[in-house]
Amino acid sequence: MSDEPDQAPETSARERILQAACALIAERGIGGARIAQIANAAGVSTALVHYHFRTREVLLAETLDYAFDLAAAVRLRPAGDNDGGGGSAAHRLADVIEQSLPTTDPGRREWQLWAELWLGAARDPSLRPIAAQMYARYRTWIAAAIAEGIAAGQFAPVDPGDTADVAMALIDGLGLRVLLGDPSMPLDLARERIGEVLARELRISAGHLP
Repeated sequence: MSDEPDQAPETSARERILQAACALIAERGIGGARIAQIANAAGVSTALVHYHFRTREVLLAETLDYAFDLAAAVRLRPAGDNDGGGGSAAHRLADVIEQSLPTTDPGRREWQLWAELWLGAARDPSLRPIAAQMYARYRTWIAAAIAEGIAAGQFAPVDPGDTADVAMALIDGLGLRVLLGDPSMPLDLARERIGEVLARELRISAGHLP
């Protein structure tokens, strides 16, 4: 197999590498996913992995970006653009919450990667900027949905960033219990608890956050 990048389509090679990295990190953890193993799973050489990703840290950061976008491509759209302008801000925020919980196979895979990042960053300071970057993206996405509702007069004039922090804390804490199969916190109850707290924050009826 050639190491030359022009021997295979760049986007195809990158995507295979990222898919393999997602699977191996979720299965074996950050420390257990070696470049050689990722290359083998992707069907490329280690030299090609290094061509696309200069360091292991760069590969990890881009793997998390890839999983984040794969789990919910709507996150990259401008606020209010996911349904052609229809629907309420509350439904938009409810959709954000739904996408943030481990409700689908891609969502559970993303949560497994997040859990690995939490553990890895707690031990390794070099991983903390990656965690901060991912949380910044996550916070911006949730805050945009809240700001949309405020601008439309549908939510109370709260600070979108502060309320996004509350939402992230709820989603992280309850979502982890869902991921771990905690029988006292099934998915439906997690949705309900998150909706209740955010409804109080935004001063809307809890039923408006389905």
